[in-house]
Amino acid sequence: MVFDCIVVGAGPAGAAAAYHLAQRGRSVLLLEKHALPRYKPCAGGVSPAIAQWFDFDFSPAIAQKVDSIGYTWKLEDPVSAKLDNLEPMWMVQRDVFDHFLVKQAQQQGAELRDNTAVTGIEFKGDRWLVKTVGEPVEGRYLIAADGAEGPMAKWLGFKDSKVRPGAVLEIPMPGLDQPDAKFEFGLLKNGYLSTFPKQQSYSIAAATFRGGDGDDLQKSLLDYAAKSGLNASAGKTYSHALRLWDGNQKLHTQNALLAGEAAAIVDPLIAEGVRPSIFTGVKAAAAIDQALGGNGNALEDYTRIIAEEWGADMVWAQRIAGAFYRFPGLGYKQGIKRPAATRYFAQILCGQMSYSDIASTAMKRLSGGLIPGMG
Repeated sequence: MVFDCIVVGAGPAGAAAAYHLAQRGRSVLLLEKHALPRYKPCAGGVSPAIAQWFDFDFSPAIAQKVDSIGYTWKLEDPVSAKLDNLEPMWMVQRDVFDHFLVKQAQQQGAELRDNTAVTGIEFKGDRWLVKTVGEPVEGRYLIAADGAEGPMAKWLGFKDSKVRPGAVLEIPMPGLDQPDAKFEFGLLKNGYLSTFPKQQSYSIAAATFRGGDGDDLQKSLLDYAAKSGLNASAGKTYSHALRLWDGNQKLHTQNALLAGEAAAIVDPLIAEGVRPSIFTGVKAAAAIDQALGGNGNALEDYTRIIAEEWGADMVWAQRIAGAFYRFPGLGYKQGIKRPAATRYFAQILCGQMSYSDIASTAMKRLSGGLIPGMG
């Protein structure tokens, strides 16, 4: 069988693409190297804005909804704010969330082959031959959604993008009762630490955004957990890679597209990755569907759409990040502690506001390191 599209990678981008292509009546094969469900190192905060791109209820995949956010500077000078009149942030376990998305795609008719690593690809006239640890498969189009460390982008001839380190500490914590999501600035140079509550655990994440490769992130996580009164020894740490947005790039080639972290679309200010990954998956599905329908410009249009609808705002996110993480103490005091900060932050996550909306105010204060509204 020659599939209309083969999607490599069953994370949020790949599952979203498979769902929307299958829903349009296209034959889709979703390949995943791991057996599902599988753990994915991730803080697990998801914007409720993703609901607009689907016609099903995400409730079964949400571990916790959080309507308050707390901030600290070196564990002191705390700030706490409620997300009044806004949809609470979703906290998810990625093994549950990602598998839930995959199952929705399967219900639309997508075929899943998990525990099936891709070992090579070759374009043969009018279709892609995808070699796997099992039998080779063929598809007219290909979506590479195999994450920050996957080989597909390289195999397709795309320019390599820089990978930054990230780390997550998972700590069991039974009996959580509507806790805050927490962000800690100051303890980690050029970045921040976050604590996101789930139903029975905390996910504590660390990421850096500028400079070298950062400190020993796992050590920083353990130190932060211990200073926060959490039983770090009961947890487990995981390292992972982040491909932050670092300028618009070409995302299409011969009958193939990049989506998700393979396309380097992670927010360079707060490391949000799930929403932009799903966004690219949705748009990739639309582009492949149009290409299958005879639109010769559909794949090129995909690159343009991602640049215009995501990349244009990431320009401002990157500029704000450069200033904030250069002067984080001033940024915290004069920016995060401002009353409007959490509302701006939440509205950006919810898709109700963009970085460009606050950029003019932020840029006027750059010389003083005062970045309003950012957490």
